[in-house]
Amino acid sequence: MRRVLVVRLDGAGDVLLAGPAVRAVAATARVTLLVGPAGAEAARLLPGVDEVLIWSCPWIAADPPPVDRGGLDDLVDTLAAAGFAEAVVLTSFHQSPLPTALVLRMAGIPRITGASVDYPGSLLDVRLRPGETLSEDQPEPERMVAIAGRPLPAGDDGGLAVRAAEWAGPAVDVVVHPGAAVPARRWPARHAAEAVRLLAAQGLCTAVTGSADERARTAAVAGDHALDLGGRTSLAELAGVIAGASAIVVGNTAAAHLAAAVGTPVVSLFAPVVPAVRWRPYRVPHVLLGDQAAPCRDSRARECPVPGHPCLTSVTPADVVAAVGAVGALARSGREVPV
Repeated sequence: MRRVLVVRLDGAGDVLLAGPAVRAVAATARVTLLVGPAGAEAARLLPGVDEVLIWSCPWIAADPPPVDRGGLDDLVDTLAAAGFAEAVVLTSFHQSPLPTALVLRMAGIPRITGASVDYPGSLLDVRLRPGETLSEDQPEPERMVAIAGRPLPAGDDGGLAVRAAEWAGPAVDVVVHPGAAVPARRWPARHAAEAVRLLAAQGLCTAVTGSADERARTAAVAGDHALDLGGRTSLAELAGVIAGASAIVVGNTAAAHLAAAVGTPVVSLFAPVVPAVRWRPYRVPHVLLGDQAAPCRDSRARECPVPGHPCLTSVTPADVVAAVGAVGALARSGREVPV
């Protein structure tokens, strides 16, 4: 089969959302996925990925490295040696594929596809125009399938999917994931700790999860009422923990998309700094909490620009505990899942 390079240079959540597009390409080609360091672990969980290449991109990463000619030359040489027949550059609405396309063109890739508002010249062979040939008011997985320009394989419903690891620890009823790489998307830790206490009072076994960098937060939230798994799971193992739970409480971060991939209902503490229509939990029962009309709406802010972070601090622990019950009822009802 011919080799196709699929590019998604963001964090783990964005890479997980690219899964359906990857599977669409993989139906007729061997897929190499080019990702940033923050997306590498997620990339290895996606069905359809044959190989993962890692590159920290100076025009995509939130904490970008300097542009280094030697590093660019190394990447160009690596891509040129691979002999890709085609590349598909997956981006969100606020990103341009053109700098990446220039690198791919220098590597001799003969056919490049991307979505670009700006005139691409000879950098793109297939250009989708946002707002014209590409709708922006759609979930990110669907946007990326549209960019890939291929149908999903027969029997593929277009949902998220990962290769999850079996969780060998104690059975968990509810997962609380209090962290997020972007501070503006975090529910206050004191609220999360009280929610954990209330869940424990209902007899629910709760696990608090997070990365190794979030151990102080997960320990504070878990207290004496929950299992603290901060920094104790790989991403695949985290997917296994979530898969065994009846619900997860989480912000707009990668763990929410892991939950969607394994079919676990989500209580989504969604800060409106980005549009919910694009990044809310995809094709899984969920309850969306947070003031979606707050002044920070659509600002893409990493730090909340409004004193007191009201869009999420206004959500109380009691609200979340009630939503855990509601999302379970939604899942049991069989009603149409919000997308």
